[in-house]
Amino acid sequence: MSDWLIPDWPAPARVKACVTTREGGVSLAPFDSLNLGDHVGDDPAAVAENRRRLTDQFVMRPAWLQQVHGIDVVEADPARVATADASWSATPGIACTAMTADCLPVLFCNRAGTHVAAAHAGWRGLANGVLEATLDSLQQPTEEILAWLGPAIGPQAFEVGPEVREAFIAHLPSADQAFAPSPNAGKFLADIYALARLRLAARGVTAVYGGGLCTVTDPRFFSYRRNPRTGRFASLIWLER
Repeated sequence: MSDWLIPDWPAPARVKACVTTREGGVSLAPFDSLNLGDHVGDDPAAVAENRRRLTDQFVMRPAWLQQVHGIDVVEADPARVATADASWSATPGIACTAMTADCLPVLFCNRAGTHVAAAHAGWRGLANGVLEATLDSLQQPTEEILAWLGPAIGPQAFEVGPEVREAFIAHLPSADQAFAPSPNAGKFLADIYALARLRLAARGVTAVYGGGLCTVTDPRFFSYRRNPRTGRFASLIWLER
């Protein structure tokens, strides 16, 4: 589809990735039009058609997850919907898939082009270690890992309470730099992209790309904060057959 995103990063040629937008589906408002989430109240037939249109664009099979804002990571398997927030694969043609609507999708691959992974990182999952768990699942030297940060809620829109800031600082004191005082007393503006980069850097992953697209202000994307009754877009990564 014309406005879907193809990550711009130095991944090996056989590593393919895509981020869908709202364009190209059949769902009606407020899920218009390419809603890929089957848990948001949309017509199941519309979601099924939207997912079919996605797979028609590429030679791959998405492995969908039931995401719960946790840190569990599974091997991607299109034959089952696992309860997890990240998946990995070394099998060509199977797409690790993260669905979001403000949370941060993070795509991973190794420099050899033999392993890929995708993580769904809301603030809870990010604070509790979903990116670190995903890195562990790849079983690759961290200096061999590339990461790409997909569209998420931007730092001017992500207002949080002090408990969110404290959760990150307790794990990594340098996370303080990713929070700025909000105009609303007692609140903070959080930079989820900076938080992800800090967590990855702490594990030795410095080849990090992407970031900077705000789902709240960019109408191409679904945003839960902009409209709590909304769809989900997907970030996918797979190895070419």
